[in-house]
Amino acid sequence: MIISQAPGSKVHETGIPWNDASGDRLRDWTDLSRSIFYNQRKVAILPIGFCYPGAAANGGDNPPRPECAPLWHGRVLDHLPNLRLTLLVGQYSQKRYLESGRKSSMTETVKAFAEYGPKFFPLPHPSWRSRIWMQRQPWFEQEVIPQLRQAVRRAIKD
Repeated sequence: MIISQAPGSKVHETGIPWNDASGDRLRDWTDLSRSIFYNQRKVAILPIGFCYPGAAANGGDNPPRPECAPLWHGRVLDHLPNLRLTLLVGQYSQKRYLESGRKSSMTETVKAFAEYGPKFFPLPHPSWRSRIWMQRQPWFEQEVIPQLRQAVRRAIKD
């Protein structure tokens, strides 16, 4: 399962989750083809917020609406009893699902990814900003991505 913030403007327009450059980057990180990524028998996609929260003043998107996850996540998760791995993409999903187990920053939480397995795998959000973040954190591509791909392969095996 992939839990992330909320649909962005392009996803809002198309109605297809991760149908943007961020989705391309996430599929690259996980080494999943579009056909596997969108196969509902293999991958569940659950946003923290279910609707586009609107554009923020800085040009990005507003945070997910705070009432969505508490209202809906339990109901959705009740129908997904056989989850093998949950990717916590970005700070909003990490805050909700790792609670007090999170580190002092998203970077430190991602760096400590092994502490949260095998159930959870924290990741940065794969937005355009992640390219800058990855340049400053070379360990992410060297250490985290190979482990992520291995965990994803194990999780989607039949």
